[in-house]
Amino acid sequence: MGPWRCLLLLPLLAPALRAQQQQFMEYVERRLSLLEERISQWHDQSSRYSTELRDFKNQVLGMLEAAEKEREAMRAEAESAAVRVDRLEREVDYLETQNPAPPCVEVDETLMDKQVATAKQRKNEKYNKLTDCSDTIASVRAMKILKRFGSASGLWTKDAAGSSEKIYVFDGTANDTVYVFPRMREFTLFSATRKAARIKLPYPWVGTGHLVYDGHLYYIRQQGLAFQVIKFNLANKTVVDSSVFPAEEQIPVFGLSPSTYIEVSADEEGLWAIYATKEDEKNMCLAKLDPASLDIEQMWDTPCPRENAEGAFVVCGALHVVYNTRLPSRARVQCVFDVSGTLAPEDASLVYFPKRYGSHASLKYSPHERQIYAWDDGYQIIYRMEMKKKLEV
Repeated sequence: MGPWRCLLLLPLLAPALRAQQQQFMEYVERRLSLLEERISQWHDQSSRYSTELRDFKNQVLGMLEAAEKEREAMRAEAESAAVRVDRLEREVDYLETQNPAPPCVEVDETLMDKQVATAKQRKNEKYNKLTDCSDTIASVRAMKILKRFGSASGLWTKDAAGSSEKIYVFDGTANDTVYVFPRMREFTLFSATRKAARIKLPYPWVGTGHLVYDGHLYYIRQQGLAFQVIKFNLANKTVVDSSVFPAEEQIPVFGLSPSTYIEVSADEEGLWAIYATKEDEKNMCLAKLDPASLDIEQMWDTPCPRENAEGAFVVCGALHVVYNTRLPSRARVQCVFDVSGTLAPEDASLVYFPKRYGSHASLKYSPHERQIYAWDDGYQIIYRMEMKKKLEV
């Protein structure tokens, strides 16, 4: 096609080109319009969200202020309650001072000499069993760690002779205040002692060898070089009786618990006392206690060493001594002494306790529950025991 023909076609193509340009401009304007509309919607939504967020923030601040006011009110109520409790404790102390004075527990040298002489006469005599109990420990069936409470040394227990659910806690090795929780639940769930009643003893205790038995607390008091067993009535908060322990030159009964000189234990046959003297400082001694009069019914020398011993308890008339090492490892019952002679030491089961935090500061056997309440470096533990007949071991 020649140049002159192209010139003839230009007037015909110009309107088509203008129409395409117009359509393109309209398309661009529509797209810009949609974009502006979306930007406007986003701006409106952003403003609404910002307003809602600001309102929510103000609402939260209001709730926090209200909570702070309620906390202050509760703190004021708690302080008021503490003042009332202190006033009530002073009133109770005043009422207790109106009760008759507790019996004298000063050391009577003549009485002590008589008790020592009587105890020596009964030493290692044949023992007449009070019950037909013939069980012994076969193994630790289960272990339950309740909580961590108090200092590294202490003890916790129930009444070894009754069905009471109360928990008695002795924190430390030298104190005069016993915490009493109404049930296991209160002791387990609450870290503080606000759910516990407090019993202030007339004399401080020493060691961790104390026991709650038949509504009475039997605890150890040191007076000079002598040690006394104090019988304290938990119901009326008075000293019922006391007795100087008839043993000369006592030494710590457990090598790993230097603060415990007498361990009072309970089993199916009554009360026992575990102790040691310089006369035979390598091994422990065992005594049967009369819970009513605190008299020593009988005494035995045992073959159980004090070295590396951390605790002991009595089951069916058989002393079980638990050993450990200076560097804590698995505690184990490695020495058993049966006062009736039914169970020979070589026939006793070697019972292991699970490895825990340190060494046991106390081990309290509950005869009717067949379990042990242990205190291990501030942890309160329950060991449930598997029992067997002595002749079947």
